[in-house]
Amino acid sequence: MKVIVIGGGPAGLTAAYELAKNGQEVLVFEKDSQVGGISKTINYKGYLFDLGGHRFFTKFPEVQKIWQEVLPNDFLTRPRLSRIYYRGKFFYYPIKPFNALWNLGPLTASSSVFSYFKARLKPYPNPTSFEEWVVNQFGRQLYEIFFKTYTEKVWGVPCQQISADWAAQRIQGLSLITAVLNAFGLTGKQKVRTLIDEFQYPRKGPGQFWETTAEAIQSYGGKVELRSEAVEINVKSADDFLVKINHNGSLEEIKADAIISSMPLSELILSLRPYPPQDVIQAARRLSYRDFFTVGLVVNKENIFPDNWIYIHSPEIKAGRLQNFKNWNPEMVPDLATTSLGLEFFCFASDPAWTQPENNLIDMASEDLVNLNFAQREDIADAVVIRVPKAYPVYLPDYQANVKIIKDYLGKLPGLQTIGRNGLHRYNNQDHSMMTGLYAAWNLKGQNHSVWDVNAEEEYHEIQRD
Repeated sequence: MKVIVIGGGPAGLTAAYELAKNGQEVLVFEKDSQVGGISKTINYKGYLFDLGGHRFFTKFPEVQKIWQEVLPNDFLTRPRLSRIYYRGKFFYYPIKPFNALWNLGPLTASSSVFSYFKARLKPYPNPTSFEEWVVNQFGRQLYEIFFKTYTEKVWGVPCQQISADWAAQRIQGLSLITAVLNAFGLTGKQKVRTLIDEFQYPRKGPGQFWETTAEAIQSYGGKVELRSEAVEINVKSADDFLVKINHNGSLEEIKADAIISSMPLSELILSLRPYPPQDVIQAARRLSYRDFFTVGLVVNKENIFPDNWIYIHSPEIKAGRLQNFKNWNPEMVPDLATTSLGLEFFCFASDPAWTQPENNLIDMASEDLVNLNFAQREDIADAVVIRVPKAYPVYLPDYQANVKIIKDYLGKLPGLQTIGRNGLHRYNNQDHSMMTGLYAAWNLKGQNHSVWDVNAEEEYHEIQRD
């Protein structure tokens, strides 16, 4: 059996690693010049920039086993510190009641508590939007302070238009009472995963792990080809495919007995020949994705702030999140007299910001940094812009119906499996994506796992039971 894996991110590389390790002929095609997908690490003049922050934690022993197999000596346990910036003040996250009370002031704090109990007494009976779900959990005032602005920065649509699934998936189990109890160590045997205070991290960033995984695949006899994009998939039968690959401008057709794809679900459907039915194509075209770009700044300051990352909720600051890679691990910075920061901006590819010249984006990020009082313009020594298309699948109200249409159609093609964050149109964590890759690989060996059911359990993200 010849297996083609489309996409060299966490899901695709994990599937290929499992197959190659067990002697399977496998070819990985990645359209970028570097493996890792959104979990790659960019090396710019010796400064290592992640595309967002990527903590390594999992409940899956199979995933933990792969981490240790691939990178046995280079995982570090790192302390977590993250805060929220709002109206010129920093709020600890996880929440610390006295810090929050002091920053909000007694009047706002009191009205927030009143707002919370009002929401608990009269909640939305069947919350369908992100706004309704969070108001039920925190009250309207805290929703507007700590959730609304940041969420709308990230997704680019009003919170009323974002499905409640997004909140239930990412912050399930977390409420005002839970957060306060957690701050005082009173959550008993439940630990809120969003509030964990340490994590594992590869010495040179997540990209180190995925680049080492690609090397391991090739050492087992598999192939990993970069700058190679699957542009067309001809379905001859359930176990006979002809995949057209664009190798940096040169086209090649390759036969395969099975395909594992982590390309965006909409792109996969539109690449199939013969074309799927019209309702499937329309469902694919209705799926939406959010893009983002990171502006990496090298700052001539030894210490700027102590956090790993900061969520920026104030609307006057254009960036949505700020990473301090030196605080993830000092080895990410070649000169300890300097600091490397990543300012993250979220947009759609149709927005003017996406096509702005790099100098304009660097100026925008520099202005944000100055307005945050972290540096002066003259402190910024160098900068790089990294664009990430289709980084996040958007949870619009009709996304579930559209995904179901596509899922039902793909169920008729057992030799073609779709995996990963964009392949399933689900905001998976890195370890969820890895498990979908493992499931797909195991299915080719005769097992029967549903990749669609990974990350379906509601309590996964936030609650860890001792």
